[in-house]
Amino acid sequence: MTGQHPRHDLDDALLTPLRFSVMAALRADAEIDFATLRDLLETDDSALSKAISTLSTAGYVSVRKGFVGNRPRTWLTATGAGVAAMSIHVTALQAIAAGSSAAPGAADR
Repeated sequence: MTGQHPRHDLDDALLTPLRFSVMAALRADAEIDFATLRDLLETDDSALSKAISTLSTAGYVSVRKGFVGNRPRTWLTATGAGVAAMSIHVTALQAIAAGSSAAPGAADR
């Protein structure tokens, strides 16, 4: 067989719609607070917390906790590794959707 099917470049940490959406919403150069992200993604606190925990464990999200006045706040940022993983994942999805049987650059591996 020549090449590798692009599905092999899909990242397990990004396979759920919520985790994929979290990474799509985050940037490496800007923080977003938990409540804003929750509202943007139309999800609940529990589901978002679990998604962030998985992405943080994978090294894709940086979590910063602090206070605004007396109220606790959580801010999130995509890491460089997270941005790179998302790029590879999206490229693989595009190749699959286009009907490609080999990932771009698969022959180079």
